[in-house]
Amino acid sequence: MDATSSCPSTPRWNVERPFLTGRFHQETKSRHSEAKGFSMDSLNTGLEKAIACYHASVQELIVIDDLLSALVGIEGRYISIKRFRGKEFDVTFQIDASMDLALQELAKRIFPLCESFLLINQFVESRSQFKTGLVNHAFAAALRAFLLDYQAMVAQLEHQFRLGRLSIQGLWFYCQPMMGSMLALSTVIHKASANNFMGSAVLNLLQSQAKAMAGDNAVRSLLEKMTQCASSAYLGILERWVYEGVIDDPYGEFFIAENKSLQKESLTQDYDAKYWGQRYSLKDGIPSFLANAAGTILTTGKYLNVMRECGHNVQVPASEDSKFISFGSNHHYLECIKAAYEFSSTELLNLIKEKYDLLGKLRSIKHYLLLDQGDFLVHFMDIARDELAKRLDDISVEKLQSLLDLALRTTAAAADPCHEDLTCCVERSSLLKRLGTLKALEIRSLADSNDLKEPVSISGLETFSLSYKVQWPLSIVISRKALTKYQLIFRFLFHCKHVNRQLCGAWQLHQGVRAINMRGTAIPRSSLLCRSMLKFINSLLHYLTFEVLEPNWHVMHNRLQTAKSIDEVIQFHDFFLDKCLRECLLLLPELLKKVERLKSLCLQYASATQRLISSSVDIPKSEVPSKGSLGLEKSKQGKSRIPSRVLKLAITNSTVTDSILKFEKEFNAELHSLGPILSNSAQAEPHLTHLAQWILGVGNEQ
Repeated sequence: MDATSSCPSTPRWNVERPFLTGRFHQETKSRHSEAKGFSMDSLNTGLEKAIACYHASVQELIVIDDLLSALVGIEGRYISIKRFRGKEFDVTFQIDASMDLALQELAKRIFPLCESFLLINQFVESRSQFKTGLVNHAFAAALRAFLLDYQAMVAQLEHQFRLGRLSIQGLWFYCQPMMGSMLALSTVIHKASANNFMGSAVLNLLQSQAKAMAGDNAVRSLLEKMTQCASSAYLGILERWVYEGVIDDPYGEFFIAENKSLQKESLTQDYDAKYWGQRYSLKDGIPSFLANAAGTILTTGKYLNVMRECGHNVQVPASEDSKFISFGSNHHYLECIKAAYEFSSTELLNLIKEKYDLLGKLRSIKHYLLLDQGDFLVHFMDIARDELAKRLDDISVEKLQSLLDLALRTTAAAADPCHEDLTCCVERSSLLKRLGTLKALEIRSLADSNDLKEPVSISGLETFSLSYKVQWPLSIVISRKALTKYQLIFRFLFHCKHVNRQLCGAWQLHQGVRAINMRGTAIPRSSLLCRSMLKFINSLLHYLTFEVLEPNWHVMHNRLQTAKSIDEVIQFHDFFLDKCLRECLLLLPELLKKVERLKSLCLQYASATQRLISSSVDIPKSEVPSKGSLGLEKSKQGKSRIPSRVLKLAITNSTVTDSILKFEKEFNAELHSLGPILSNSAQAEPHLTHLAQWILGVGNEQ
């Protein structure tokens, strides 16, 4: 288009025409204002009259020149940029209102492209700072490369304009291919800037925008490419985590958080075992393309970290196929994650099973805490009887430990290489009270009924327990929580064994006086009561050991053989302990209180037996079994019949008879009241069926 022929009445335009090359901001604007007598401050108010004096064809040239400048973010003579205070990413372009309306309309159609360029360019500059994170850095680099293509297009358009081959309609036409892409990118950038997105939030935004543009293949492909570029740094972080177990995340963009305050040593002290569940955890804002694999990714790095903590530096074998280059539709990255998980899981499981002998440790714990091999316990209860009978404040734990070590060294337990890890401890509360404080066991409140109160004074026999030293990494499986559950079962079993031994002592005392004519005394009735009590406690012990602990142990042992990961091992082990707790009545408060009441009656009866028998028969003092030997060794009197000449029947002993009848009445009442509770509970808990049959059988014999 020739400016001279289009506007012959405006010779001044011919002088200024060489400046239609985009350099107006430096030269043309000031010269034009000086020629017309305007100052720089009055340009914006006086330009309406200036452009209106030109012919429409000349105005078109001026508008094209201004638009070419506006396309790269520079103000023109008749096109200005308006910025909003406090909103750095809100920019609009304004045009001289006196311009030809048709030209105004066409120019306004191109303004969104100009605004998008400014927005993108400003975003690139602001997101190239260190604090914005690696994803934003990569995204900004991709945008910078894209803007180079855009600026090359503007340069070509300017060249065509210099040659006189560009009209405003042509400019609009050539801008069309870039329009959709620039607008889509500006939409993403506006949202990212408004919300100050970083890391996975930027990736999710790009991916969701790409899905929203499914109808425009060119724009969708561009957004997908931008997502690929922006995710390259993120995939680098992911790659180090799943292949080395290292979080290389300087800006906190990764979706896995590390709590360094939790150390592996806490597993042996913290009942909640927070280390395994909270040392590494998932954060909000997981990239959508990794959402389904987030758990696997977390576990893979955790396994690698465990091996590193063990001094076993292992790294997933790397190859060209294992690189996280992209996350395209072929889902190659998911296959890499799966392969890394399988490798780390297998390596850790083999390490714990073979090098650290997990199953051997569990068998050792079963021998001691579940009383699988009780010879050491019998010897220990014999030599520690006096110490355990003391009140809590008077017990010496150090003495008990030395006695325990002696019992372990002088019995079959000495052959166990793990017996040195066994230690003893004395709790400060009874079993019932201890169960009430462990909220994690999910049992009903033990304070619902007050039929069994906490004893005023309890001895070591009620509070004695064993503990076990567990080193890393076995503490992942045998944590403080797991050991606490073992100890609860041990305390229940230990006390049952104690009751059984006391009743056996009473029974031996009865057997020692069988040869005597007991007519007219309460001894025969006492003997029947003692037998019933023994049958009750033996039935309970048989149920606990052969109906609960042994079958459940074998089920767990078989499952551990087929476990494919350490998490499965933890799951099977915890399931075993919880099932044993429930089936051992420890999670059934109503039943447990009844059993504890019956055990208490048995102990009271056993302790009173010597006094009752002594009151019923006349036995020389030198031949009466000592109190300490009650229930602990066979009475010598039981091996030979006592000469009838040294014994005499008591003429009347109503006090002894009343005592026996009182014990019998209370025991039978508690036993009969336990029967219906067991029968009802057996409907919901089938494992109680056998115990109910045995207990009811004992009750029917009375």
